[in-house]
Amino acid sequence: MTHRIGILTGGGDAPGLNAVIRAVVLTAARCYGAEVVGIREGFDGLLSNAPPMVLNEASVRDLLPRGGTILGAVNRGSPFARRVERPDGTVEQVDVSQEALQRMDDLKLDALIVAGGDGTMAIASKLVQMGAKIVGVPKTIDNDISLTDVTFGFDTAIQTATEALDKLQTTAESHHRAMVLEVMGRNAGWIALKAGVAGGADAILLPEIPFDIDVVCQKIEDLRAAGRRYSLIVVAEGAHPVGGEQQYYIDGEGSASARLGGISFLVGNALQERADVDVRVTVLGHLQRGGQPTPHDRWLATRFGAAAVHLVHEHKWGQMVALRGETLMYVPMEEATRLKFVDPEGDFVRTARDLGIVFG
Repeated sequence: MTHRIGILTGGGDAPGLNAVIRAVVLTAARCYGAEVVGIREGFDGLLSNAPPMVLNEASVRDLLPRGGTILGAVNRGSPFARRVERPDGTVEQVDVSQEALQRMDDLKLDALIVAGGDGTMAIASKLVQMGAKIVGVPKTIDNDISLTDVTFGFDTAIQTATEALDKLQTTAESHHRAMVLEVMGRNAGWIALKAGVAGGADAILLPEIPFDIDVVCQKIEDLRAAGRRYSLIVVAEGAHPVGGEQQYYIDGEGSASARLGGISFLVGNALQERADVDVRVTVLGHLQRGGQPTPHDRWLATRFGAAAVHLVHEHKWGQMVALRGETLMYVPMEEATRLKFVDPEGDFVRTARDLGIVFG
């Protein structure tokens, strides 16, 4: 019997995480009579002395429409590379995974459910190999986790980006401008692609398709020749020109602290100079992560959370819940760490091209 289940939310937050927590608590209590406790601040919470959050039916009653995560999240925390500052001021990364396992024992956890993206699944998979009893729930607004068709948070992010495009269209038309909208997407351009098509973009620039700015300029010229004096361009933050590199607004010390950003301004400046068009740039940033989850994300997160509890009951350690079509299934977390990219020759891109959208 499983009597005590822990749950943590790793990586960046996403709309629907609280719905997962709610589903886990309700399913565990009503189906198996199990207690659920929340680990605060992701995997870092396993390495602190902070008491876990007691979760019960009363405490999760109003979580379904609430964005963010009541447990907190740390998108850089890993027990295999914990940053430790030495007395001399130097910082090094230390493997404290054994301490994480001991903490799970100290908390008397029969199992741990982790909700996160590819990084979280990679950490969880390594802990399982060391003997931890963990199952996974895929979460990312980028929808780039392999082995599942979709992740919760993605639909909400698309809606936010599409609504932004709808609003930009009206002011673009009024002032005869080119509007450049930057959305999230470090290595996978799913948000840019789907929101761009849904919002009527004229050009979509993705990490998977290096762009030629002259192609975008030509698109703007063609629109003007046809009598349309405004244009909409969607740019994923990880997009880059042919032969060029991704843009960072914070270089940091290595990839752990670097922050993507700035490609939309590079694109905007190039368009203004080469296409002789008035340009405005909008960066959505973390607006895409915030706010209430859509009904679709609430439903998907609820299904994932309930399924994760059943996984625990079946002792399917190292497995992750996944969605294929409309069917829930279980897949190895280790394999889910591979990223899912937009296929430049696939049906989604082909459909957009058929509509006249250019990708540079």
